[in-house]
Amino acid sequence: MTNAKFYNAGDAIYGPRGRLDPWNWCWQDAGLPEGAVELTAREVLAYLSRSGARQIPVGVIGPREAGKDKLQMAEQVGSAIGGLGLTMICGGRTGVMAAAAKGCRASGGLTVGMLPGHDWREANEDIMLPIATGLSEARNMIIAKSSAVLIAIGGSYGTLSEIAYGLHFSKPVIVLGDAPDVAGTERAANVEEAIESMASHLLTN
Repeated sequence: MTNAKFYNAGDAIYGPRGRLDPWNWCWQDAGLPEGAVELTAREVLAYLSRSGARQIPVGVIGPREAGKDKLQMAEQVGSAIGGLGLTMICGGRTGVMAAAAKGCRASGGLTVGMLPGHDWREANEDIMLPIATGLSEARNMIIAKSSAVLIAIGGSYGTLSEIAYGLHFSKPVIVLGDAPDVAGTERAANVEEAIESMASHLLTN
């Protein structure tokens, strides 16, 4: 349903499955009222962020060490997520995680860091809600399980494990850059395409 159409009528959002309950993120049976205005999935998310909808977390995953291109891509992804009023979850440390958190925080989003160690102070400076799991790499499973959608930027063994967990938990996994094309993932050609896909998945899954 990634090509689904959405509409705004009054204070409500409508789609193929009826009217959206923005607190529970579920669709209720309802007909489309007259005069409804068509919106893109991203426009719906931006509208919901201004109307008191419950925060839905999106995971951004990638290596601790990354080149300039990946860091720029991660910051753009984070910025788009924050601009839509969404919560971003990541591993809370360096590299792709830090760049995505920087972009998200700067654009007004909430950043959550699932840290591998016992000290929340290990989080990068743009993590607003640091969670010290003390679980080492096992925290990758928490990131995947907690996210409604995962966006992978670049590849590493840790990132690959998060992709695998995401697919195991039946979460949409969007891959960018040289992130591995594991069966079941969805390849995005650029940041814009990744965010469009993320928005559609949030509203249709």
